[in-house]
Amino acid sequence: MRFTIFQDSLIGGRKVNQDRLAYSYSKDVLLLVIADGMGGHARGELAAEIAVNTMTSRFEREARAALRRPKEFLDTAFHSAHRAIVAFADQHDMLECPRTTLVACILQGGKAYWAHSGDSRLYVLRGGKLAATTVDHSRVQQLIDSGVITKAQAATHPERNKIYNCLGGVLPPLITHSEEWTLKVGDTLLLSTDGFWGPLDSDFIAHKVNQTSLTAIVPALMQEAQKKAGADSDNLSVIGVTWELQDDEEPANTVTITEPMQGFTTSSLNSKAPGAFKDEISDDEIQRAIDEIQSAIKKVNR
Repeated sequence: MRFTIFQDSLIGGRKVNQDRLAYSYSKDVLLLVIADGMGGHARGELAAEIAVNTMTSRFEREARAALRRPKEFLDTAFHSAHRAIVAFADQHDMLECPRTTLVACILQGGKAYWAHSGDSRLYVLRGGKLAATTVDHSRVQQLIDSGVITKAQAATHPERNKIYNCLGGVLPPLITHSEEWTLKVGDTLLLSTDGFWGPLDSDFIAHKVNQTSLTAIVPALMQEAQKKAGADSDNLSVIGVTWELQDDEEPANTVTITEPMQGFTTSSLNSKAPGAFKDEISDDEIQRAIDEIQSAIKKVNR
């Protein structure tokens, strides 16, 4: 496989970055994953951390060659991540389970397969246009679907942050899967949290990505999203990949990443993995945060 890939995460106007993201690939298969810890619940960044680590760990165990059933892998991995979050909360006697959105994509054999829970999105961009996208599991999306509000009204709706589906909730997550997507040379897939896609129109993103290389335009788009959101900017994170001419086709004068012949290469942002970008959470910090949360809840309930 040949592809160009870019990932980054900005804290925005928040005190903590609750987004987590990673990609992992071998000779024949690539995984992309983004999680957005839900700030209205206890330590959402922990749920996002667990979700991304669970996804990449399972991928590295199971994708020694091409995955036999990509859709089944995504489904199983999502549920494993949910159970790991709940188990962590139980183990640490947390009074509230941390929660996160999750979107993930598998690329192999010239096909893409993706799944999501919550409002972290995936866009497929082709020829300067939006070719496919996920549909948010959110209150405002329900209102749009029912014709109560427009997409423009959703951007400022008071319930725009209400998510009805996630990992770490009381009920297991509902997972929406894509159909198998056949990739064409030049297709770009963007996975992002709502801090990125919220301030930017999808057609604007598609147009800009079509104008120049992924590695040049996505950082500029992230800055634009943060600028439009202003001081209240949410965390914003993006993984983008552009599908390139493959080994059996004519070579292209483009920036590419070609997988090693064996083993896995994994890159994570805001992860506890060795050598990753920092925002690491030690066991002592986790325990202190849990103690503080429980103390605050007990005071409220007195």
